[in-house]
Amino acid sequence: MSDPADDAPDPTASGAPAARDEVVDDTDADRHEYDPDAAHAFPDERLNEVLARLTSDEEIVAYLEAQNVNPVARKGYNDHGAKHVEIVRDRALRLYDLLKSGGVEFNGARQQGLDEADEPVIVALAATLHDIGHVVHRHDHPYYSIPLAADLLDDLLPSFYGVADRVRVKAEVLHAILCHHTEEQPLTLEAGVVRIADGLDMERGRSRVPYEEGGRGINTVSSQAIERVSLRQGDETPVQVVIRMNNAAGVYQVDSLLKAKIDGSLLEDRVRTVAINTHSDGTDGNGPIVDRIEL
Repeated sequence: MSDPADDAPDPTASGAPAARDEVVDDTDADRHEYDPDAAHAFPDERLNEVLARLTSDEEIVAYLEAQNVNPVARKGYNDHGAKHVEIVRDRALRLYDLLKSGGVEFNGARQQGLDEADEPVIVALAATLHDIGHVVHRHDHPYYSIPLAADLLDDLLPSFYGVADRVRVKAEVLHAILCHHTEEQPLTLEAGVVRIADGLDMERGRSRVPYEEGGRGINTVSSQAIERVSLRQGDETPVQVVIRMNNAAGVYQVDSLLKAKIDGSLLEDRVRTVAINTHSDGTDGNGPIVDRIEL
């Protein structure tokens, strides 16, 4: 979704977008990358086979790098490249795993006559390819992602599926890619997972490049306020998202961007979000402007 409120530097400026800094001193055990060797609440063998091919495919890797030029170098927007994709995919699979642990039944693969093992494959493929339309333009990029992803899937899926199943997997992946855009409504829980995971990449490292280059738009400043995002099993819902921010600017990331992703995701009643302001916003002794938000 385009945001005209963010900064737009000279699009002819030279230089490719720098890689995002790794998050340091992160001791939160609930924020972890997908581990193919770990125990999961879903059958993971097929997913692991697809991921091994997906992450080593030269053309896909090239797209993930190229798709960051328009949003970052030319529009001054937050990161939408390989690091963003890695984080979204990891968080989508973490979210999916927690939901499966909580007994949530997914409908996308099932209604296509596919196996349960295909659910995480759909999630991972859509999370990986959701932003490649940025190589065309930032504006309306989800719609450009569809034909580009379709071509890549036509090359990738025959290694794992027969004709009928690869058509069905492809259909579900394209649906999830389209519906990461807040203007489109997911019809499957797999698509809902990808949609929410996209909104969960909000930590300050994502806006480092535009911020250091003088960007002070609302997306950049609000992202700078987010210190950490964690996903864990909830007490009242299968998933609890915990967001730690260091000032009230982070409210925009939570109450506007993430809330818009959760709304209409089909997972509203299964995901609880708690955002905590860990610092005072002023020196007048009145405490922070915003102390805590719950969605």
